[in-house]
Parts: sequence; C-alpha cells; structure tokens
Amino acid sequence: MGRFGRIFPRLLLFNVLLVFLPVAGLLYLDTYEQQILQSQERSMVQQGRVLAAALGGQGPLEEESSLALLARLEQRVDARLRIVDSEGGLLADSSRLGPKREPGDAPALDDLRGGWLYRAGARATLFVQRLFLGPPPELASSDVYDGVSTLVGREIQAALGGRYGAATRITSGGQRSVTLYSAIPVRDGEEVVGAVLVSQSTARILGGLVDIRLDIFRTVLASIAVAIVLSLVFSATIARPLSKLRRQAGEIVDRRGRLRSRFDGSSRNDEIGDLARALEVLSVQVESHQAKLESFASDVAHELKNPLASIRTATEVAGEVEDPDERLKFLRMVERDVARMEHVLSEVRELATLDASRNQPVAPVDVAAVTRAVVDGYALRQDVGPRIVLTFSEGPIDLEIDPEHYARILTNLLDNALSFAPPGTDIGVDLRSTTHDVELGVVDRGPGIAEDLREQVFDRFYSARPEAHRGDGHLGLGLAIVRAVVESYRGQVVCKPGEPQGAHLLVILPRSRPGRGPVPGA
Repeated sequence: MGRFGRIFPRLLLFNVLLVFLPVAGLLYLDTYEQQILQSQERSMVQQGRVLAAALGGQGPLEEESSLALLARLEQRVDARLRIVDSEGGLLADSSRLGPKREPGDAPALDDLRGGWLYRAGARATLFVQRLFLGPPPELASSDVYDGVSTLVGREIQAALGGRYGAATRITSGGQRSVTLYSAIPVRDGEEVVGAVLVSQSTARILGGLVDIRLDIFRTVLASIAVAIVLSLVFSATIARPLSKLRRQAGEIVDRRGRLRSRFDGSSRNDEIGDLARALEVLSVQVESHQAKLESFASDVAHELKNPLASIRTATEVAGEVEDPDERLKFLRMVERDVARMEHVLSEVRELATLDASRNQPVAPVDVAAVTRAVVDGYALRQDVGPRIVLTFSEGPIDLEIDPEHYARILTNLLDNALSFAPPGTDIGVDLRSTTHDVELGVVDRGPGIAEDLREQVFDRFYSARPEAHRGDGHLGLGLAIVRAVVESYRGQVVCKPGEPQGAHLLVILPRSRPGRGPVPGA
C-alpha cells in the first residue's frame, strides 16, 4: 500500500483541508475589496457631481471662481478635486489650497506590508489568484498628472466629450496602493465647458484589509500547526494500535495455517480497544475449536483403529482355517466390526452436519407435538422394558428450532436413558415452558452418574458404561450430539442426580433465538 493509503497521511490531508476555510475567506477579501472600492468610487462621483453642478450654468469656467469654490470646501473632503476647462487646462487643484489628504496613512500601510508574515501570505495568495484568475492587468502610474498644466488622461477626454470617465493608476511616491480617478463633465446648457476630476488613493481602505489579511494568515498558520498536532495524536492513538493488530494477525498463524499465538487484549475504552478484545476472544475460541478438532480427529482414529485391527486379524485367520464353521465365525466378526465402523462414521457425519447447519434461520415449531410423536414411536417399538411417561402442560409450546434437531435431542436422551434404566422402571419425560425458555428433562432410575463425571459424559467418544457394555453399539457420541445441537441454539444441557436415584438430563432452550453468531466453545 502506498504512503497516502495510510491513515496518518489521510488524517493530515483531512485536517489540512480545514485550513482552506480561512484561505477561502482570504480569497473572498478580493470581492470585499472590490465592493469597498466601488463604494469609494460612488462617493467620489457624488462629490464630483455636486461640484460640477455648482460650476455649471455660468458660462465658460474661470480660474478665479473655480479656486474660490474649492476654497469654500475648506478641505473637508478626503478626495483630491481638480477643475479643468474645455481644453483640459488645469484651473484649480484642492491639493494646492492646504495640507494634502493624500497619501493618507500610506507609511503605516507600507510598515504592515513589510513584515515577513504578510509577504509570505501575499505571495501565496498572488500565486492562487494567478493560477485561477490569471495575471492582474498592468496599470499606469498616477504621476502622469504631476507638474503638468493640461490634463489629457482618458477619463478627462471622456468627461470633455460629455461622458463619465474613470481610471485606476498606481499611486505615485512609492506607495503600494492605487488611486481611483473619476471625471464628471461640467455643462452650460448643452455645451460642455469643463470637467471635475476627483481622485483618491485606496491606501486607507487597503490598510484595514491588510490587518484582516494578517489575522487570516495567522489563523492559517495556527490551523496548519493544529492539523499537524492532531494528525500526530490520531496517528499515535489509531494508526499505531491498528498496525500492532495487523502485525499480530500476520504472526498468529504459522505456514500450515495453525494458530501459534493469540491476540493481545487491550485496556483501551474506545472502539480499537473493543476490536482488540474481540479479536482476543475470537483467537481463544478458534484455538479451543482447533484443539477440539484435533482431539476429535484423534478419537475418531482411535475408534476406527480397533475395528480395523480386528478386521485384519479376522481376515488373516479366516484365510488359514479350513473349517467352514470357524471361517464363518471370523466372517461374522468382520461384519460386526464393519457395522461398528459404519456406525462411527455415521455419527461423525451427523456431528459435521450439525456444525455446518448452525445459525441457519428457523421458524417456530410446536415442540409439544414433536415430543408426543417421538414418545409414541418408542411406545410402539417397545413391548417390554422401561416405560416412558410423558408429562407436559396442555396446549402448544412454540420454540424456534429445527424439528429434526429437536427430535434428535429427545431421541438421544431417551436412548441413553433406556440403556441404563432397569426393566420395569419408568423413564420420565417432562416438557415445561417458562417465560423465556423451554425445559426438556429426561429422568431414569438407573445407577446414576458420579458427580465428577457429570460434565465429562458430554464429551465425544466418552462412555461411563461398565467395560462389559462398551461394545454393545454405544460409542459415546449420543450426549455429545445433544450438547452440540443445544449449544448451537444458545441453550445448555446439564446432568443432575435423579430422585431418588438415577440420572436427570435437563435441556434448556431459549424460546426465541437471540443471535446467530458463533457459539463460544462449541
């Protein structure tokens, strides 16, 4: 995976993207600046119109009257006012009547722009603007009117032609700002007798914008620093633990696919801690399942080994004896051992089928009807021996379970009880329904099961029968199958002593299946 496929670069990129919010605000300042400049231009136009109205209607413009009119303003306006005649000759200039209003606070503006932070931010902004908006237009210098008696700029020519004229020029004198020019015609009736030229530097406006830009530049730098710190923190708290889990996942299995270690747990209280603990539980369950599979395979091999050895011995001896009766005897031994092997394989296949069919969706079934049918089937097949007595509440008992699985549970429990119950005794089958569970109990009056063996009887290929009864077809898989089926439905099966004697096997199944995930330890 490439570098940018990692979490840290992604987090850093995401956090840095937040920096573009103040950057977008910086770019918006250009629009804000244009709006302010337009407002300044409108103000200049209004001043020029008022002055042109005061001069109009009096015939050709004269220098004396023009100077007198500007003098009455007493320099109460920020803009520079000039009055020219119909030939462009300069008649009056407000800057000659007192202290100049221009260039305003340009030195302070230059001081602000001289800092390293502003220069760095201005270069970055200029680069973005040229990238998306292209290079700015070239502007002439405002010194074109300095020291001349006749003004011939394009805005003057437009005003003397009876139109509004405007121009923008770079402020002279080394200032880093521009000067706006607005020219308004002065009329005497229908005749244009001169023009009023209003000019004003943008230094004061740009001074305020420079302060805003500097604040935004500081915000951008702070945002970048915070983004880097947050990315490092997130990397330490997210990326590194995930890398550790990935490393453990690569080391937990050897080349043969066997588990050789477990995931380490975590004391973290966040989602990564939950994931680490879940993986730890999962690895423990897989390890336990692997150990059970190995033990099961060993038990199956052991159960098949004995009949195979017996078959081999019987066939070898049968080939050497000449007596037909003796040969028939050995052949019957072979048939019995083959039948035993088939029985073992059939039980093993059923266990494998149960493992494969776990967690399949099931519909509610009336287990009371299934129980009655199974018990009636045993009553029809048995003429002598223990009697099965069924007790359960009236009415249907619904349970979310495969009816074949439930029948297999009851059948195995009854086969186990019948193999231990003495003739003439009763085997009790009790089916009860509670608010959340269904309980199925099978009680016999046999010798019972020792307390230290009550959990072991559910192990595969384990039988608590006396040695004399080990070869009568009981492989020790019946109760193991019961536990496998019950646990696949999130239930439990326990072995308790019977009253007054015997064994009581109790199965507890939830009425509704709460989950369909893997069963721990199953």
